[in-house]
This record gives sequence, structure tokens and C-alpha cells, in this order.
Amino acid sequence: MEVVTMTEKSGSTRDGFAHGTGGTDGTGDGYDVVVVGGGAAGLSAALVLGRARLRTLVVDAGEPRNAPSSHMQGYLSRDGMSPAAFLAAGREEVAGYGVELLAGRVTDVARNGTATGTGAGDTGFAVLLDGGRTVRARRLVVATGLKDELPAVPGVTERFGRDVLHCPFCHGWEVRDQPFGVLASSAMSVHQALMVSRWSKDVTFFLHTVAEEELSDQDLRRLAAADVGVVPGEVAGLVVEDDRLTGVRLADGSVHARSVLYVGPRPLPRTGLLERLGAELSETPFGAYPVVDPTGLTSVPGVWAAGNAVGFAEQVVHAASGGYRAAAAIVGDLLMTDLDAATAG
Repeated sequence: MEVVTMTEKSGSTRDGFAHGTGGTDGTGDGYDVVVVGGGAAGLSAALVLGRARLRTLVVDAGEPRNAPSSHMQGYLSRDGMSPAAFLAAGREEVAGYGVELLAGRVTDVARNGTATGTGAGDTGFAVLLDGGRTVRARRLVVATGLKDELPAVPGVTERFGRDVLHCPFCHGWEVRDQPFGVLASSAMSVHQALMVSRWSKDVTFFLHTVAEEELSDQDLRRLAAADVGVVPGEVAGLVVEDDRLTGVRLADGSVHARSVLYVGPRPLPRTGLLERLGAELSETPFGAYPVVDPTGLTSVPGVWAAGNAVGFAEQVVHAASGGYRAAAAIVGDLLMTDLDAATAG
């Protein structure tokens, strides 16, 4: 889960966080929906829920996946906006609809044995926060995202999001036509080396710890057709001059001049809450993710997931869309639950 130190007092709106009380069950700790994670997916869900007049709490640690980047791309009307500015604008928007935003962490969650809503059998969930407070929710949106584990090559972590990159769709235009390097982490890295050749015709594929024999004949043919150079040998580190990448150094001491290095982080999905609730997960080459329907509903009734919590390749625009779909489904679900309870018996 995600961690942030609480500094705001109750009722504060500093940095876009509002700390209020109140709930649908007449207490200060009851909510229609608790959204875990305040990135693009969580805030998008909260916006829809707030506009639908549902009592909503967003719990967020302020550690978005794209924090190392100074800008985000490919989001229509928001192209080039900084991730921090994007989230600040989102917090302001959702707060305008009465959504509460809490800086902190959800440490545990469990099905609540006491009804929290008006629906028959609508027991909801008990959500434990890192300060010891427990809140109740009829429905949950898990938008906890994932963490990128970077290759253990000196210099990679320090320059990630600057001239060490992982996604050409996110940054390719900004570094176009520069000398690219691609650091292999497995034979699957061939795909990344081929993709980035769309943005530069000067691409070198560093095999690093991958043996050339691991590449298929088709891989080699495609690399040759794309004019991607293949360099065997382990990468020992980066060469940085005047705070910019100038080369890639191999273990044998040779240096290859490069201005940009693409890497393939290992995605680590933050699925702890979903696992504790018993959600079904599906193993993929990029980690285990919850099995969800088209709205993001997991195998656990009442629990939706969105954003990078459901897949490593979700961009900001996809995450926002997923949060919207989940929230719309929840609005209908709660409405029908309450109407059925009102007409029962």
C-alpha cells in the first residue's frame, strides 16, 4: 500500500485535501464509497461518484507511478501537463462535489458484519486507516496502481523519467531523433527496441544479461530490418556529463555514446487489499492482476478496481476512463440495491 504523513488538520483544504466528517448512515465514518488511491483512476471515479451525490472518501498516499516525469503526454487537452498539476486540478474538481480526500494509507480491509446501507444484506466493508481510524463503505474502488522496479544498473534510478525512460508513447516525441539505447531485461525486450525505432533511426540494443541465443531468428530479422544495432555484454553503468546522459558503459570498459536509454521496469502490482478480500487474480508476464469485468468489478461483490491496479500498460487516459466506468457501475448498483430493498416484502 501507499504511505503519506498526515499534516493537515481536520477540515483543512490545503494542497487540495479536505478532511471532513459525516456519512450515509448518520455517523462520521460511514460512506457510500471509499476509493483507495487518488491517481487518475481514483480521482476520475470520485468525480463521477460525487456528481451522483454519493458520500465518497478518497484515501491517497501521494505517490503516483508517473511522479518521476515532468510531463505527461497523449491525454487530449492535457498533453504536456505535469502529473502534479494534473492531480492538483483533479483534487480541486472532486472536492467541489463534496468528495472527501484523505492523505494516508489503507492498511487493511474486511467485510463488515453490520449493515452500512439501506439495502438488505448490504453489509459493506470496514476500512482500516494507518492512523487507527476505521471507516465503513458500502462499495470500494481499489486504484492502488503499481510500483516500477528498475534494473539494478548504476545511474538508472537517478535518471529515470529524465533521459532514462520506459515508454515511447509517453516520451518518444520529446527525445525524437536522438541516439537511443535499449537495455534488455529479457528476450521480450526486443519488442521495446523495435517500438522505439519509430522515434529514432539510431537505436542500439544492449543485451546486458540476455544471451544472444535467447533471441529468435524472427527477432534478429526484425532488428536487422529496423536497423537496430545489437550489442552483447553486460552494462556496468551510465556515463553522465553536465547532468545529462552521454553514454552507456559496458563491463569491459567500452562506452557507447547514447543520449537516451529505454529500460523495462518490472511492474509490481499493489494487490494486497484485493488479496485480503479474496479477489481472484490472473497471472501475466507482467505480474498478477485482478480478474475484472468490463466495468472493473472484481470477483468480490462490491469491489471494483481501476487503473494500473488492473494492468501494467494503463496510461493516464486509460486509468481515468477505467475509474469513470467503475463509478458509473457503482452508482447503478447502489441505486438498484436500495430500490430492491424498498420494495422487498
